[in-house]
Amino acid sequence: MRVLLLLIAAMSAGAVFAAEPDSTGPASDGAARPRYPYPHETRPMSSPITDHFSIRATFFPATLHTNVHLDTGPKQPGTLIIAEQDLGLKERLNQGRMELYFRLLERHRLRVDYFGSDRDGDLPLARGITFGGHEYHLGDLVQSDVQDTMLGFTYTYSFIRSEHFEVGAGLGLHLLQADAKALDVTLQERAEASGVGVFPTPAVDATWAISQRFAWTARAQYLGIDINNVTAAFGDYHTDLQYRWKRNFEIGVGYQVIHARLEDDHTEQPKGFELNVRGPEAFLRVSF
Repeated sequence: MRVLLLLIAAMSAGAVFAAEPDSTGPASDGAARPRYPYPHETRPMSSPITDHFSIRATFFPATLHTNVHLDTGPKQPGTLIIAEQDLGLKERLNQGRMELYFRLLERHRLRVDYFGSDRDGDLPLARGITFGGHEYHLGDLVQSDVQDTMLGFTYTYSFIRSEHFEVGAGLGLHLLQADAKALDVTLQERAEASGVGVFPTPAVDATWAISQRFAWTARAQYLGIDINNVTAAFGDYHTDLQYRWKRNFEIGVGYQVIHARLEDDHTEQPKGFELNVRGPEAFLRVSF
């Protein structure tokens, strides 16, 4: 009898333990539950805000306006020449540009950009021109060549930086060289003028990472100075919208404006130069 009671008690206890759910086993709905929940790691969104290096190749169908003069002396001004009208230089130019971008630290960035153009003209003069002491007469056939080169370095510090927004300010340094040559084929007279300017410019820029694919950027730089009879001004304005096609490749469209002016009156032969460049752009950007 005692053995029978012990058997009944053992069977009852086994039934109770079998009815209790196993906390480490599968849930009642069939889904496995982790014993220790781990946080889900997400990959940060790729954008210009997270890029450490990029190189951008840009197609720039620009419109150019160039004014230049070379005086005979301080009291003998030369003719202000509108190069596109007077010398027959192309007003529109399909131009390529390059830009490098480095993120040195989390908030420190350096941008290096280059622009250059080389245009020539061959046109009979529609008016008389004085250039560097040489007289060019109405109807004279003049062959001309104008070269513009600009190399810029811009450092910015991001005082606002988050996943979607970045705003920075800093200082840029642009090296600009312009060379103009003219040959009067009719009179066989030649004149040349060149100018080199170094333009330090305060700079601001902003980036908005709209989504995983789209981002908008904008920047502006400008400074005007007048020291010792040398007047100089430089402005660089840019905005673009880019699409991240792959993690390391972007394509985009934008708009660029460049303005540079230099007046040098402290030499025996004063000279002046002004360049305005503007136009839309399309680019391919590779980033890491």
